[in-house]
Amino acid sequence: MAQPFMKKDDDDEEADYSPFLGIEKGAVLQEARVFNDPQLDPRRCSQVITKLLYLLNQGETFTKTEATEVFFAVTKLFQSRDIGLRRMVYLMIKEISPSADEVIIVTSSLMKDMNSKTDMYRANAIRVLCRITDGTLLTQIERYLKQAIVDKNPVVASAALVSGIHLLQTNPEIVKRWSNEVQEAVQSRAALVQFHALAVLHQIRQNDRLAVSKLVTSLTRGSVRSPLAQCLLIRYTSQVIHESAGNSQTGERPFFDYLESCLRHKAEMVILEAARAITELNGVTSRELTPAITVLQLFLSSSKPVLRFAAVRTLNKVAMTHPMAVTNCNIDMESLISDQNRSIATLAITTLLKTGNESSVDRLMKQITNFMSDIADEFKIVVVEAIRSLCLKFPLKYRSLMNFLSNILREEGGFEYKKAIIDSIVILIRDIPEAKESGLLHLCEFIEDCEFTYLSTQILHFLGIEGPKTSDPSKYIRYIYNRVHLENATVRASAVSTLAKFGAMVESLKPRIFVLLRRCLFDSDDEVRDRATLYLNTLGCDDSEVETSASTNEFLFGSLEVPLANLETSLKNYEPSDESFDINSVPKEIKSQPLAEKKAPGKKPTAGLAAPPSGPATTVDAYERLLSSIAEFSSFGKLFKSSAPVELTEAGTEYAVNVVKHIFDSHVLFQYNCTNTIPEVLLENVAVIVDSSDAEEFSEVASKPLRSLPYDSPGQTFVAFEKPDGVPAVGKFSNMLKFIVKEVDLPTGEAEEDGVEDEYQLEDLEVVAADYMLKVGVSNFRNAWESMGADFERVDEYGLGSRESLTEAMNAVIDLLGMQPCEGTEVVPSNSRSHSCLLSGVYIGNVKVLVRLSFGIDGQRDVAMKLAVRSEDESVSDAIHEIVASG
Repeated sequence: MAQPFMKKDDDDEEADYSPFLGIEKGAVLQEARVFNDPQLDPRRCSQVITKLLYLLNQGETFTKTEATEVFFAVTKLFQSRDIGLRRMVYLMIKEISPSADEVIIVTSSLMKDMNSKTDMYRANAIRVLCRITDGTLLTQIERYLKQAIVDKNPVVASAALVSGIHLLQTNPEIVKRWSNEVQEAVQSRAALVQFHALAVLHQIRQNDRLAVSKLVTSLTRGSVRSPLAQCLLIRYTSQVIHESAGNSQTGERPFFDYLESCLRHKAEMVILEAARAITELNGVTSRELTPAITVLQLFLSSSKPVLRFAAVRTLNKVAMTHPMAVTNCNIDMESLISDQNRSIATLAITTLLKTGNESSVDRLMKQITNFMSDIADEFKIVVVEAIRSLCLKFPLKYRSLMNFLSNILREEGGFEYKKAIIDSIVILIRDIPEAKESGLLHLCEFIEDCEFTYLSTQILHFLGIEGPKTSDPSKYIRYIYNRVHLENATVRASAVSTLAKFGAMVESLKPRIFVLLRRCLFDSDDEVRDRATLYLNTLGCDDSEVETSASTNEFLFGSLEVPLANLETSLKNYEPSDESFDINSVPKEIKSQPLAEKKAPGKKPTAGLAAPPSGPATTVDAYERLLSSIAEFSSFGKLFKSSAPVELTEAGTEYAVNVVKHIFDSHVLFQYNCTNTIPEVLLENVAVIVDSSDAEEFSEVASKPLRSLPYDSPGQTFVAFEKPDGVPAVGKFSNMLKFIVKEVDLPTGEAEEDGVEDEYQLEDLEVVAADYMLKVGVSNFRNAWESMGADFERVDEYGLGSRESLTEAMNAVIDLLGMQPCEGTEVVPSNSRSHSCLLSGVYIGNVKVLVRLSFGIDGQRDVAMKLAVRSEDESVSDAIHEIVASG
């Protein structure tokens, strides 16, 4: 039985009370017998149906017998004239979903209601009939449904249209015959009817691009009055604009004037929808953005929280791609930092952090300090990530931003929040050399009172990497050794390893480190004692004057030569015996593709302590270990760069292949990552035949085929080319995948002995000049430029021809050179006629390169560019100019 609704106590205001508390299915089914009473009590019956609906919506399942009994009992309620009870009956029949045999029982009653003079009966009967009947019965009542669509009563018309939307999923051929009636309903004066009619009409035509375009063309002329329908039409218009973008030869957007006119609509929802649609257009220009930004700015000062939230959320998204376009709204957004709605305040502050300039950083930091204590951890994480981006954009402001991060690190917060702060500090230390010393001290102070073991161990690991490279490594020893006395066994073991790294890398500290390690020999934990013993014996504690050899450091602190996943699998398969485990038996080839796998769209890779020290370098290291373990390629020398994977097949094809270009001084190695997506076949002797006739400077020297490629088990095949030493040779390669196909018996998983040779054409692959350049940023470009000197500076001017905008021209040059933009100069201010961009990188041969680009655009959109290059090698400066001249 349902518990009575009780009055809340003053002491227990937070408790949740429910009128359905404690109800049981058996008791409710017993109560359902009231449906059979000769004298029906509508109120009592409605209460019982409410309980039944509650049970169904909570996931309670009724047996076939129970559902049938309830259904037949509910049908008896049609004899009641009570309107409220009748509506509950309709709901119950829809939810209980009777079988085809049972539907016949209520069909006549529902059809009678569908032709009733009571509009409420008619509307609900239509909804229920369309929900529970099959195609055969629908053809019989189709005439009534068509009449209902054009009915004068908007409730009835909307019910028929909404039913049509649901029927399109199961019986689309029936609904498509209603086009004339639906088109008539689109002209209805009732707002909801017009909204539902437009939705049905679009779904009917959605697979015909031309029909959708005609629909949008006819309706954008002003026949839509309903604000809801207008919002739908804006979405359909955006879809048409997006689909026609590639076909438009003039560069003009169809229907853009309509979107702009909607910004002047009297309904707020239409204005917001139009503004959002304009901001999300592909390649939207500053001129197109201006009217949308203007109306969103007005909404920022609205008295309605929902409008302020919608406006600031849209501006937040725009700030990611067009920060300069949003700067005019900064004053209005600053007033929202103190908004009572914390979601609005968080979006406002993160938008300001994206759009603010260097002079506004200190003022923003003061405002955020008061703001942080009032918001939840998930909002704090968003703010921390925005501050991290701001610091990387303005590296000279690292002191104030680093101090802010260290202050909030001392405050209360959960694991994810603390981890986000730590990750941010780590990234700033790695990307801004000047921030290293202060950042490491902030981390040391944090682990003095850190409650999270994971964060403590990660910080200690990071200290072991970066601490010995600082000017005074000894100042970190106290913080590390305190962990040996005050923490749990996991952190103590990590602290011992960190101390050993300092001893191995800083010779002057070695005697003092050995004293501390000897004290760890008496620890209560086995792991701590074992680590201390290993480090003392390996680092040579008896003779502290002897410098630790590189091989010892590699043995103690180097990475494994085998993938961890492979090692784990081998250890699980190892059976204890007289023969000890041999690590050389672990396969070195990577079975999966962790380095080449695609990133999910919209997701950013997690950076921080758990991430590699720097993405490209670590990726190259991992690839280098893989390639050096393959005999055919081990003599190629040090790997300079590995590209991102390039797809050679379209999505959804039988075989998925992408390629990674590995660049060496005198070789280029193609790693083809292959996946078989057909369960019924096994591929053997998989190889890629590469035609290099369009790449004259390359000659094939080695290849490594793949023995077997089972279903959904990625594998790699390699082809190596020799090129002139240190020369950035370019060329085009055509690729053909060759293999033997063997059919697989799915039940047993065994492949047939005989196979058939087959081949599969892949996309062409190009080696371009950008492949010989590493993206390596500098924190202070001016200092780096001046310290490089003008000895090997080369300056020249180029005409880039007609371009859509300065941004397009600049991005084309950046992509051509493959260099890293510095100090946020890759963002071109709106309506700017000139712009300067700073680039840095490392050219093949480990030659540092700095580039200054100066662009100008005239009224005919012709772009001129001045290119200044400084490098450590005169020939490299000339090579950069040659790349631009030939590009």
